[in-house]
Amino acid sequence: MTHVINQGMAMYWGTSRWSSMEIMAEYHMFQREKVEVQLPELFHKIGVGAMTWSPLACGIVSGKVPMHPPSCPQGYQWLKDKILSEEGRRQQAKLKELQAIAERLGCTLPQLAIAWCLRNEGVSSVLLGASNTDQLMENIGAIQVLPKLSSSIVHEIDSILGNKPYSKKDYRS
Repeated sequence: MTHVINQGMAMYWGTSRWSSMEIMAEYHMFQREKVEVQLPELFHKIGVGAMTWSPLACGIVSGKVPMHPPSCPQGYQWLKDKILSEEGRRQQAKLKELQAIAERLGCTLPQLAIAWCLRNEGVSSVLLGASNTDQLMENIGAIQVLPKLSSSIVHEIDSILGNKPYSKKDYRS
């Protein structure tokens, strides 16, 4: 494909061969490994960033998905099980700590979580899901939070999460 582009026969190349799960990455505060460790070498090599999805961890971060019977939405038993698991309870405790940071920054927890995803230089876009225009507008407000994420704030978030993956290489140079 490089030859085709270099010859001017095409400006870009794309694919329809792979599923979205193969070319997009789930990325949020509790799912970091693929975007932060597995993909940076590829992104650096070809000069693109990741298209990520689920910055609110399927609604876990927003707290807007009702999980108490009988209000658990049909088809979301897996999410309820995840939230009520031991790991889910640990995540909820971390979210309470992160809420304090969001309040200090003057934003909502979902806005903080989305801005946290966007601050990663390996991320070129974050796909959002919203069930109404108010949620969409709240999510878009994350752009205004992004400049507030100083290195000390990111370090504080990472300390609370306690799940920063380790990568042997630095591809930023």
